[in-house]
Amino acid sequence: MNISLPDTLKSFVDEQVSQRGYGTSSEYVRELIRKDHDRLHLRNLLLKGAGSKAAAPADKAYFESLRDRVRSGTKPKTRG
Repeated sequence: MNISLPDTLKSFVDEQVSQRGYGTSSEYVRELIRKDHDRLHLRNLLLKGAGSKAAAPADKAYFESLRDRVRSGTKPKTRG
């Protein structure tokens, strides 16, 4: 894959490669693509969560049950 950039963007990429310790401009671009992929994945998870049925509130009892679960190593109980 080849990508054409105007001189101003090429200079920017070269500067980022130099300042951030990337070996090549390809490494920098791959990192940007991975971050964008992760951002989109997180966005989809957030949208899915926002569209899901409301759960019980995370109150003091909920956090105590989490602590108890961690201490005992048991699996969570289904909420909501």
